[in-house]
Amino acid sequence: DAVRKVSPLPMKTLVNTHHHGDHTHGNYLVPEAAIIGHELCRQTVIDTGLQALHPLFPNVEWGDLELAPPFITFNDRMELFTGESGDLRIELIFMGPAHTTNDIVAWLPERKLLFAGDLIFNEGTPFVAMGSVSGSLQALKRLRELGAETIIPGHGPVCGPEVMDGIEAYLTFIQETAREAFEAGLTPLDAARQADLDRFAGWHDSERIVGNLHRAYSELRWEPAGTVLDLGPIVSDMVALNGGRPVRCLA
Repeated sequence: DAVRKVSPLPMKTLVNTHHHGDHTHGNYLVPEAAIIGHELCRQTVIDTGLQALHPLFPNVEWGDLELAPPFITFNDRMELFTGESGDLRIELIFMGPAHTTNDIVAWLPERKLLFAGDLIFNEGTPFVAMGSVSGSLQALKRLRELGAETIIPGHGPVCGPEVMDGIEAYLTFIQETAREAFEAGLTPLDAARQADLDRFAGWHDSERIVGNLHRAYSELRWEPAGTVLDLGPIVSDMVALNGGRPVRCLA
C-alpha cells in the first residue's frame, strides 16, 4: 500500500540488499516480482530458512511466513534499467562482508542516489556481528567514492553522505576498544561495560556495541571476515548490557 501511494505501477522487481528477515521476509507477498540478490544472500536465506534473526528476537511473533529466496543472483555487479523510457540505470554492487557476508547496494549514478541497505544506519548503532568491522570500513570507503548526494539507509531517515562520518568514527572506535580490551584479557561484555560511548551514546540500540566487539575480537584472532559466530552468547551479552531488557525489535 505504501508503494502504491508513490506509484500505481506494478512491482516487477525486488532487490534484497542482504539476507536478514526484515529485508527478505516480505518477498513472498509479491509473487509476480523478480527477486534479485547476491548469490550468498540466496544461499543464506535457504540455509537459515526463516530463522536467521529469531535468536536475536526470541519473543517476536513472526506470523505465517513463506520462504522466498532471491532467484536471480550475481557475484560482483549487475545492471538494471528502468524508468518510463527504460534508460534509468541501477547498478547493484556487492560490498560484503560488512553488515553481513552478502551486502549489496543499489546505485543510481545519474541521480547520485544510493540505496545503502544496512551498511548505513542513520541515527542507529551499526551492527556487524554477522559480517566484519574491517569490511564495513572498507565498504564505507567504496561508498564514498561513488559520490552519492542522497542516501536511503537501511534504517533511519533519508540522509546525505555526511552520515558516513559518524559510522566510520564508530567502527574505528570499536576496533580501538577491542584491541585494548583483547590485549588486557577482557571479555567483549566487560569491554562494552567499560567503554565510553560518548558521542555515540544517543544512537538507538547502543547495546549492539557488545555484538560488534565480539566480531572485532574474531578479527583480532585472525578469523576470516564473516566467520559464523554463535549468536546465543552475543545476544545474552547484549541483553545483559541492556540491563536485562530484550533486544528491541520493531517487527
